[in-house]
Amino acid sequence: MGLFSAHEIDPEEITQKYGAILIAGEQVLTAFRTVRDTVFLTSLRFVVINVQGLTGAKVAVQSIPYRSIVRFSVETAGTFDLDADLNIWVSSAAVPIGVKIGRKSDTVAIQKLLAEKVLGQ
Repeated sequence: MGLFSAHEIDPEEITQKYGAILIAGEQVLTAFRTVRDTVFLTSLRFVVINVQGLTGAKVAVQSIPYRSIVRFSVETAGTFDLDADLNIWVSSAAVPIGVKIGRKSDTVAIQKLLAEKVLGQ
């Protein structure tokens, strides 16, 4: 997802901007944004917003229900790393969806949220 690490943003900002794609009762739990792209976890799914092209007029929205996630990993930033890594493997894909997130993000909370949603089904 982009060249830059994503920083954590207020879930309410995502609810306001992308509320039209959320279903009744769905809540944004955590969200991250790079310069152009956004990923967020809701109470029901993992969503990747990929802004494409020079003007950003084309936007791809990838929605992954938690039941389709077969594996995930969260790697913290090391001493010399600028970011942490979040990888999500979907049942039908060999290559994970990778997101670089800012080193100040709470990787333990992200790991716990994914575990609750993926394993707690």
